[in-house]
Amino acid sequence: MAEEAKKDEKIVEETPKAEETTAEEVKETETTEKEHYAKSGKKSKKHIEEVKAEEERQARKAENAKTEEKPKGAAPITRPKIERRGKKYQKVAKLVEKKPYSLKDAIDLAGKTSPVKFDATVEAHVRLGVDPRQADQNIRTTIVLPNGNGKTVRVAVFAPIDECKKATAAGADIADDENFLRALEKGTIDFDVLIATPQYMPKLGKFARVLGPKGLMPNPKAGTVTTDIEKAVKEAKAGKVEYRVDKQSVVHIGLGKVSFGTDKLLENANVFFDSLKAQRPASLKGAYVKSVYLTTSQGPSIEVENLYN
Repeated sequence: MAEEAKKDEKIVEETPKAEETTAEEVKETETTEKEHYAKSGKKSKKHIEEVKAEEERQARKAENAKTEEKPKGAAPITRPKIERRGKKYQKVAKLVEKKPYSLKDAIDLAGKTSPVKFDATVEAHVRLGVDPRQADQNIRTTIVLPNGNGKTVRVAVFAPIDECKKATAAGADIADDENFLRALEKGTIDFDVLIATPQYMPKLGKFARVLGPKGLMPNPKAGTVTTDIEKAVKEAKAGKVEYRVDKQSVVHIGLGKVSFGTDKLLENANVFFDSLKAQRPASLKGAYVKSVYLTTSQGPSIEVENLYN
């Protein structure tokens, strides 16, 4: 009996020590956990819990996506571009062969492939080998088409009274000074070409944001800022047009109407291409004219032989 009592006493004495050790271990683990996390930033306890929660959310989302996946159907059938055109376009497009034509044959074919009822414009689109970002390769000039471009041009002149009288006699539709500015302030723009004298250009400065985007701001390169107002008006009325290279190094110009016939259109085209050839930059290396295409309004494009390099 005495031995059993001693054993019980030993058990009673040992149990509190065990409890004390476990409490110490808990404190140690808590301190290590506190030391493991930073107060803020990516190693903080809050951030780590948020990352774990986001990972669990993404995992659930991926599992749901797998269960919701549906079998893919057949790929959509894309019709050729020619089949998505109108019947009239398809009919005239059959007349154009995939080969380069001479300039005369291309102009003659353009007149036959116009699918519209109105008198369409015959357009030339020339891709050049220039870099428009270079100042000396930024092609821009004006030409007078011998047979005009088929458009009725409304010419406005902003100049002193004496010059306005000469402009009116030469055929200008609008020729005024102060009244013209009042009309611009009201937003009235009923002209296609604006010609001004150099001394009157500062007065148009505040209208640059209105006239500039529409291509109506007078410019010396275009011949619309000049002291010879009478000559400028006559040229504008006779069919003077401006062409310039765009950001993609392409020049676009209207050569005239289909009703002009092959001979008149060919004459206009020769004047344009001769002018374009004369504009070749001296610093350009390689091909100047890369491709030439003719087309009508809403008509198919016709490749032209490149004879202007």
